[in-house]
Amino acid sequence: MTAAPGKHIIIVGGGASGVLMACHLLRDPRDNCVVTLIERRERVGPGLAFSTDRPEHLLNVRAANMSAFPDDPLHFWHWLSEAAASRFEPCPDPYCFAPRHLYGEYMSQLIAQERAGPDGQDRLTIVRGECRTIEERAGRVVATIDDGTTHLGQVAILATGNEAYDWQQADRHVSPWTAEATRAAEIGKPILILGTGLSMVDYVLTLLQKGFAGPIHALSRRGLLPRVHRDASPVRFDKEDIPFGASGASLLRWFRARLADHERQDGDWRGVVDGVRPFSQEIWWKLSSRSKARLLEHARAHWDVHRHRMAPQADRQLQNAMASGQLRILSGRMLSCEAGEHGLSVSYRPRGQPDPEMLSVGSIIDCRGITGDPFLSTNPVLQSLLRQGLARVDALRIGIDVSADHAVLDASGAASRRLFAIGPLTRAAFWETVAIPDIREQCTRLARQIGLLSVAA
Repeated sequence: MTAAPGKHIIIVGGGASGVLMACHLLRDPRDNCVVTLIERRERVGPGLAFSTDRPEHLLNVRAANMSAFPDDPLHFWHWLSEAAASRFEPCPDPYCFAPRHLYGEYMSQLIAQERAGPDGQDRLTIVRGECRTIEERAGRVVATIDDGTTHLGQVAILATGNEAYDWQQADRHVSPWTAEATRAAEIGKPILILGTGLSMVDYVLTLLQKGFAGPIHALSRRGLLPRVHRDASPVRFDKEDIPFGASGASLLRWFRARLADHERQDGDWRGVVDGVRPFSQEIWWKLSSRSKARLLEHARAHWDVHRHRMAPQADRQLQNAMASGQLRILSGRMLSCEAGEHGLSVSYRPRGQPDPEMLSVGSIIDCRGITGDPFLSTNPVLQSLLRQGLARVDALRIGIDVSADHAVLDASGAASRRLFAIGPLTRAAFWETVAIPDIREQCTRLARQIGLLSVAA
């Protein structure tokens, strides 16, 4: 294939995934493609993940691994040291955990710099609005915005990122990032948090920062907390060491054996987890559907808390709150909730116990995070593609089906030549697609591929 300069690429989504994709396309000197970036939020860059304005919400990855560009690994650290140093407590080295809102600013500045470049106005257009539909017409893609305007291109890339849980469907549950959740902190009555993951960590840190002194109950099915980051060098695995294509059970046995071997040598389990990470997408890709389903059911929660860890500063505050008795971590299932004169009476069944227990709380804050099931998505462009048969939901309902090179598969399983996807939407194919290090690698590969792609009608 030969390069086809001047291609018009439409990117749907202006959060971190979309900005990274745009930057990788525009900085490739071999291709002078034109990019239209469509984003419904006022600010381009932060998206859902980095839109917080709370300084206590920290990145869960060290600054040294948050660069937008794999070939410039300290790019974000240098930006922190220069552009943002006056507005937050400096980190002593690139291995710090910076406030998350600063990464949103970093993304915004990256895209602003692309527009300010010598040909930025000609090569990058930012459209503020919600993309309602994408259609294929006469060898082109047509994106329609909520105001009725249309944009014509040769390739469209879905970069819509994570989608928050629809709290409107949950009885008496409140999003942690609403005014009502803020009032809950100010009232001081006991709070029940649903979920014990990183979203719960953020909300608890905000409660503590605001001086909340009441009881906090955090409930999830297994009651697992994210583990904390520690300094640990990744174990070096060769590709030949990895049991690609093994069953889920065999894979778990292999992984546990590696953990045991490493710990017998006084190694840290984090080194094994981080050593496997470069192979995780290929491991997932080569698993059978049955093995994937079993791993999701039996190993996902444990993998997530070890893989997606929290900053040491956050862990210290949580440990102090638990040691004082203010924060209780509960495992079990919520059964019912009834409003009474003095608040909410919640019934839940503790894990492994036959009889329910009761909690009396003032508020229920839903920190179960994101939804991965496209059938439950409220994203209009995704629903439009599914209705048209231009995309299909994977068998496990954790994303849409894409090929190994990120092409969206239609209802018949055929790979599109014009429609691609990156980021969390592709978790069904690659699994590890939610962290910036994984997304930037996707963007690097796809930008290179599109630079060589022939999209002639």
